[in-house]
Amino acid sequence: MKGYTPPPRLSLSNEPQPITRSITITEGVSVKDLAEKLGIRAKDLIARLLARGVFATVNQTLDTELASEMARFFGADTNVISFEDQAQKEITDAAASEEGVVGEGVARPPVVTIMGHVDHGKTTLLDSIRLTNVAGGEAGGITQHIGAYKVTITDKNSPALGRQIVFLDTPGHEAFTRMRARGAKATDIVVLVVAADDGVMPQTVEAIDHAHAAEVPIIVAVNKVDKPDAMPDRVKKQLADRGLMPEDWGGTTVFVDVSAKQKTNLNLLMEMICLVADLQELKASPERAATGVVLEAKLDRGRGPVATVLVQNGTLRASDNFVVGNVYGKVRAMLDDRGAQIQTAPPSTPVEILGMEGLPQAGDQFVVVADRDKARGISEYREQKAREATLAKSSRVSLEGLAEQLKIAGMKELNIILKGDVGGSIEVLSDLLTRLSNDKVRLKLLHSGVGAITETDVLLASASNAIIIGFNVRPERKAQEIADQEKVDIRLHSIIYELQDEIKRAMTGLLEPTIKETYQGRAAVRETFRIPKVGVIAGCQVTDGFIKRDSEVRLLRDDVEVFKGKIQSLRRFKDDASQVTNGMECGISIANYGDIKAGDVIEAFMTEKVAAEAMV
Repeated sequence: MKGYTPPPRLSLSNEPQPITRSITITEGVSVKDLAEKLGIRAKDLIARLLARGVFATVNQTLDTELASEMARFFGADTNVISFEDQAQKEITDAAASEEGVVGEGVARPPVVTIMGHVDHGKTTLLDSIRLTNVAGGEAGGITQHIGAYKVTITDKNSPALGRQIVFLDTPGHEAFTRMRARGAKATDIVVLVVAADDGVMPQTVEAIDHAHAAEVPIIVAVNKVDKPDAMPDRVKKQLADRGLMPEDWGGTTVFVDVSAKQKTNLNLLMEMICLVADLQELKASPERAATGVVLEAKLDRGRGPVATVLVQNGTLRASDNFVVGNVYGKVRAMLDDRGAQIQTAPPSTPVEILGMEGLPQAGDQFVVVADRDKARGISEYREQKAREATLAKSSRVSLEGLAEQLKIAGMKELNIILKGDVGGSIEVLSDLLTRLSNDKVRLKLLHSGVGAITETDVLLASASNAIIIGFNVRPERKAQEIADQEKVDIRLHSIIYELQDEIKRAMTGLLEPTIKETYQGRAAVRETFRIPKVGVIAGCQVTDGFIKRDSEVRLLRDDVEVFKGKIQSLRRFKDDASQVTNGMECGISIANYGDIKAGDVIEAFMTEKVAAEAMV
């Protein structure tokens, strides 16, 4: 058009500025925040992003790599920290500027988790402690709404009169381990309940292993001492053999003889908890913004997502905005362990909160934030990162990758969980594996036990980055699914020297191609028939997957492998069948084997050789 002068084009320098300063950014930093930290106009940063082919608005969150690249272009080095660390730093800085020095905080109540074997009296002990600390008039009408509660010592003769303790009623070691796997240290002390008439049992040993792995002090409550066949000294001897030496025998572990039913020595147990807590010097600052950890979360039909949160530091107030894992929200309502609505929750207080936009996971960190928009941005960024992480390949430790990792890391500690069919084999293998350690690889036996590989074993392996070795035992179906999901390496053996050779070859980097098993299905044996000139036919029902005529099979009796071989014939009624699927009935005979019993399980699988991969 005549007389029209176009506006000058936006010119951007493609030359990066020399690096003259360093800035700290959080995960999921927005364009606006990054521009402020760099001391430039937001539109200049958007223009630079546009030149790189990224279309962004001022409120959009940036990937940490892209944010670091932009900062370097504008002359700044970056130090990336998590959102929780940034929130903690801001609180500390604010406290330092107000007081001139960061306060040490005040003593907070200890958080105690009660663990132990089934039927050893954990729930009775919890109920007795709770009821003895409640006025008689209320005792009958109390409903415990959440799996955690705070009690106050009311014994007038106790030196700890008026002090409070928080008890966590976890549904087992799984929850404890899942939380530890996510980096949450919710527990200060573990109380291990052992029945005086029963002694140390498999789950007792499991609880000790979990507590040691989490590096939490243990107090032993020897329960049921009122029973006529109680032998508290036998319990002390058994636990002393496992490294928990009683104080009166010259050790460091506190032992208390209690009776949950008779309510004997409960105040002494709580005094000891306070004593062990005092040695740890547990402190918190109530005036700060709240931080904590999610103990459990559920979807309530009428109230939406509900989470039980343990406030660890600061004070949580109604109407606070917060970020918890991938979820954000605002505290719409807050209930204590009795179901009463409260407005504030000081440190070491378990509360049930409503007002989340999604469902967090147990062990997620809970942080109160001032800006709701920022909370939403962080939540969306983490959601995206979680999706990417799910798609990305896991780099868990595996035997194949051990030698490759040794080249990179030098000395390597290989954690092992060992399960076997009998106690004798476990002892021999434990001794053997311990002796295999050398100056490059230290083999550490995290847990050993008799019986099938369970979900608990897989969760402990996942949290501790361990390898599971099964000797003459198989993983439970659910445990196998979790192992596949968590990428936990399970090695199954039935010959000791083969296991020894495999570990040795892994340590020297000479691991040969592995034989990979592909699970096909399971059939439960309902009845057996002996037919002349044919042998034993098992009348079965397929309970999972499918069985093929050319499948290899394993006969399991009480989750222990009895025989491994091939199918000789597979029939549906009187006809030969090539495949039988879930829910169908069939007749199976196993080649060269006839000792099949009703109640056995036939597991079908295929094997193939796979070259050992070096997982770097």
